[in-house]
Amino acid sequence: ALARQSRWFVHAHVAAAICQPSRQAMMTGRYPHNNGAPGFHPIDPSIPTLQAHLREAGFINGILGKVDHLAPQQKYRWEHVREMSKLGQGRDPGKYYRFAAEFLDRARSGRRPFFFMANSHDPHRPFAGSDQEKHTRLRETGDGYPDPSRIYHPGEIQVPGFLPNLPEVRREVAEYLSSCRRADDTVGAILKALDESGEAKNTIIIFLSDNGMAFPYAKANCYLSSTRTPLLVRWPGRVTPGVDRTHFICGVDFMPTILEIMRLPQPGDMDGTSFLPLLCGESQSGRESVFTTINTLASARAFPMRCLQNHRYGYIFNAWSDGQTVYRNESQTGRTWAAMQQASESDPAIAARVDFFSHRVVEELYDLENDPACLNNLATRPEFATLLGRMRVQMREAMEKTSDPQLELFIEVAGMRR
Repeated sequence: ALARQSRWFVHAHVAAAICQPSRQAMMTGRYPHNNGAPGFHPIDPSIPTLQAHLREAGFINGILGKVDHLAPQQKYRWEHVREMSKLGQGRDPGKYYRFAAEFLDRARSGRRPFFFMANSHDPHRPFAGSDQEKHTRLRETGDGYPDPSRIYHPGEIQVPGFLPNLPEVRREVAEYLSSCRRADDTVGAILKALDESGEAKNTIIIFLSDNGMAFPYAKANCYLSSTRTPLLVRWPGRVTPGVDRTHFICGVDFMPTILEIMRLPQPGDMDGTSFLPLLCGESQSGRESVFTTINTLASARAFPMRCLQNHRYGYIFNAWSDGQTVYRNESQTGRTWAAMQQASESDPAIAARVDFFSHRVVEELYDLENDPACLNNLATRPEFATLLGRMRVQMREAMEKTSDPQLELFIEVAGMRR
């Protein structure tokens, strides 16, 4: 329902496909390597935040869930805060409704404009109905949460192309989709509170995710399935609902866009740029591709990756890949990775996927139009050498523009010395 009322940007991407770095990139307008928080770290004290700018302009700032993923908290100037533990572990739509209504009433009573960041913990692990969730619920102390309004079953779902179609994979994807449904329930609850407040017609709603699904070859990587986000913008009376299939948007564009909408001064050294012209139905140059990153994971291990994507191709530079280092992240804790490892013992194709995920290669090149699952790396094929060279040049330009600390290594490894 929200999508039908919104402008949907098909080519929207997060700056870094992992929760805290992604969110802090949105709220600072800077890539993680430029805001002082390459991983799960607090941003540099000198970096301005969107919330601080809005607070100075008289806004009241509220947040539900994921509070510790914007750090340090004093930089974000929250006045209305509800932690995950008060929201049914971030999975209770009824509690989101209640606390959203409280915040909106507080803003209305104070006659203040508001910025409200409502973070659902669905579909983050543990997924609905999973063994991980059941274990978590057993450890909870009185703050449970409801099941999704619809439960998906393995026989009715489609496995994403980047994963093998194995029974346990299907089961976990179904659990993930059930969690997505509960996230949708939460969105509906928050919109109900907004409608009842009488402020829906005066409120801009922006819906997006912080990263792709927590499966191998998605979250905490730089593939299409890692960074692409369902960006929806509803602005009654100003934004015409529809679909933008042309322009690329990055998470670092969030802060400059909000500041321009509110006609507030913008810091001069943000990496992002406002996409307000696109909301007004105009075209905008410089949005033919997107640059995305990964640096340090929640484990505090560094696996620096960079990606440059356009409408047709995606080029990835894995600065960490040396043939020996083994990649590990949260996506390997569930059914899917265990099923892939087991199947790899008898299936050479799956064995190759398991090994590639674990070790990678320094350069990856994919035809995203014909291979959106990124199954066939073209980087070593002679007929793509010219294209590879062009993508290297574009990657270098993006890294230079953002003062990327991986630039020198990229220049050395990719043979880009001038």
